Amino acid sequence: MVKIEAIIKPFRLTAVQEALVGIGIQGMTVTEVKGFGRQKGHVEVYRGAEYRVDFVPKLMVTVVIPEGHSEQVVDAIQKAAHTGKIGDGKIFVSQVTDVMRIRTRETGPEAV
Repeated sequence: MVKIEAIIKPFRLTAVQEALVGIGIQGMTVTEVKGFGRQKGHVEVYRGAEYRVDFVPKLMVTVVIPEGHSEQVVDAIQKAAHTGKIGDGKIFVSQVTDVMRIRTRETGPEAV
């Protein structure tokens, strides 16, 4: 099994979700995260005062899928999350050695 974690811009979530559902992905986890990369934050004005925001709000979409589907999933996320501007995000792919569904104690791909 493979775990794919994608850090995306929040307004691209609907497009990513639709793309994943369109290729048959049945479940995902979405987490609100903050961070910075090449964007290095930005400056905002609040009540006339400027202040620096070092961490940019993003979303992390996590899916665990059977081996062999990762290329299709990564491609769907990349196309849906792409804006062509700095800060589009990153996609991480890692191996999952085991998983268990808590309710039924199923393990392996059946638990996903």
